[in-house]
Amino acid sequence: MAGHSKWANIQHRKGRQDEKRGKIWTRIIREITVAARAGGGDLSANPRLRLAVDKAKAANMPADRIKYNIDKATGNAEGLTYEEIRYEGYGIGGAAIMVDTMTDNRVRTVAEVRHAFSKHGGNMGTEGSVAFQFKHCGQLIFAPGTSEDKVMEVALEAGAQDVVTDDDGAVEVLTAPADFEAVKNALEAAGLIPEVAGVTMRPENTVELTDEDAARMQKLLDALEDLDDTQEVYHNAAL
Repeated sequence: MAGHSKWANIQHRKGRQDEKRGKIWTRIIREITVAARAGGGDLSANPRLRLAVDKAKAANMPADRIKYNIDKATGNAEGLTYEEIRYEGYGIGGAAIMVDTMTDNRVRTVAEVRHAFSKHGGNMGTEGSVAFQFKHCGQLIFAPGTSEDKVMEVALEAGAQDVVTDDDGAVEVLTAPADFEAVKNALEAAGLIPEVAGVTMRPENTVELTDEDAARMQKLLDALEDLDDTQEVYHNAAL
């Protein structure tokens, strides 16, 4: 199955994330905290916590800091209580945007998200206004030049739903959220290491933006991602 070209967008985002290492750690710590409180601190029995710890390791977070935050979340230590809230809206050219947040103050967060949308040419929508344009799934993306046949053989055998070859040669594996970990482990055991891997909200279609519109959209995405309470920003713009 063929898919849209997205490799340049992925590399751009990874570069920006590398520039924001401290903020990424803050987001991961929140995810670890919520996952551990919800499902306990035993990694073998808590898939969400396992994924959060994998993110922490990929971001080079020290093991003792990971353990400290799990222990803090599952112990009796006092700490902030975060709630998860998703905001939806539209960006430049009608592109769909979803913003996942973790916050200890929903009034502050909604005001900041709404301000970022309005300041940069977007519009915040109501719950469900764009969510139908995304699919909740596991996603593993391999660099152009990776053997599509080998990826397909291993991935489908391990329970993947689909293997997509993008226009630029990147190979994308899609799974049900519950099967993501098993498929990822099988691929890595076969020596196939993804550049990007996670459970995500994947757009079902894309809106092509170029030149000034692409630059304006990037500013809006940057503003949303830079908010203290933002965990993830999903969109269907092809910049």
